Amino acid sequence: MAECKKIKAALLGLGTVGGGVYKLVQRQKEEMVKKSGANLEITRILVHNMNKQREGVDASLLTDNWKEIVEDPEISIVIEVMGGIEPAKTMILEALCAGKNVVTANKDLVAVHGRELLDAAQENQVDFLFEAAVAGGIPIIRPLKQCLAANEIDEVIGIVNGTTNYILTKMFEDGMDFSEALAKATELGYAEADPTADVEGLDAGRKVAILASIVFHSRVVFDDVYTEGITKISAKDVAYAKEFGSVIKLLGVAHNREDGIEVAVYPMMLPKNHPLASVRDSFNAVFVHGDALDDAMFYGRGAGELPTASAVMGDVIDIIRDIQFSCTGRISCTCYKNTPVKSSDDVKNKFFVRMQVTNKPGVLARIASMFGEHKVSISKVIQKVITDGVAELVIVTEAVKEYHMQDALMHLREMDTTQEISSVIREY
Repeated sequence: MAECKKIKAALLGLGTVGGGVYKLVQRQKEEMVKKSGANLEITRILVHNMNKQREGVDASLLTDNWKEIVEDPEISIVIEVMGGIEPAKTMILEALCAGKNVVTANKDLVAVHGRELLDAAQENQVDFLFEAAVAGGIPIIRPLKQCLAANEIDEVIGIVNGTTNYILTKMFEDGMDFSEALAKATELGYAEADPTADVEGLDAGRKVAILASIVFHSRVVFDDVYTEGITKISAKDVAYAKEFGSVIKLLGVAHNREDGIEVAVYPMMLPKNHPLASVRDSFNAVFVHGDALDDAMFYGRGAGELPTASAVMGDVIDIIRDIQFSCTGRISCTCYKNTPVKSSDDVKNKFFVRMQVTNKPGVLARIASMFGEHKVSISKVIQKVITDGVAELVIVTEAVKEYHMQDALMHLREMDTTQEISSVIREY
């Protein structure tokens, strides 16, 4: 029996995900030949600190010299799990130009420089795969690029940040306020010491840019994505959502309309009967609508050591198979269109507005008139709480262009009867 081919790989980074990848490679040693047709061997691991003790890792594999990897002709796969833009971008480009296949979990990099990296891969006829860059262990990039390639997809919406989903779940189910839920998320390791990228929607924005680029076959970058976080969501907003038969989720939303692509991240009130409404705690899910497929949802762990490593290794196994049949580079950039991305001002949404107003005759009529002047139609009005001459008013609108809504809110704030506009939340 002929000796099985050995594929050599280098790992860039040995943090949470890098450690998970190393573990999976060791765990799958016996199965790798049967699954991919070749043995996989990690021969180099690039680390920042050579003196740090790393239990369970062969110290002879460690290096802090990138040239040892990029100039080694025997290394055919580079697995980048360092994160950040630089030096990852430079290293990946150098690896691709050296004829090496690359797997990355780097959403920041793909969301901003994806076109450049995919072009370099295509030029050098190598694979550049990034399944782990969106929704951790959930298969979504490959299904969109391959399994659903026959569809015209017009909508992709997702819960793609586990930290914020955990926080909102605790607010909804356990009655916590935002700060209490965030503290719990930090204690459990879901939230970073600086949670800004999560709670302000930036992390989700990068992932939605990648998804929109793939499903609409047109380049969308992070700067195209309007982002709004969950820091202003209050217990009162959650109570109203329950009353309306809804939940509040931080959603990445992308639509392909006749006049262009709409792409944003913001908290939305979502009806309880929508499939995404049941996604709890730190789980992620992506909901897709296509002309042939109709509706589908991809659900699972969106982060973590082994779930993310699972996605990375899925890409690695794909590349090993491609190497066996000399067909690396067969699926590269699929952005063959040049569809414009609409300004967020031109996107239509329904709105939930909670405000404190002076409780006296004629106030509601003035507010309704102000909305009407700005082309905002009202579908529902609720007035419940009255204290010290101030009434809490909740107004739900019909779908309206964002800029009309923002103009109306600006003029409402200037009215002498408006004490405060407490919340403005979109409705799905």
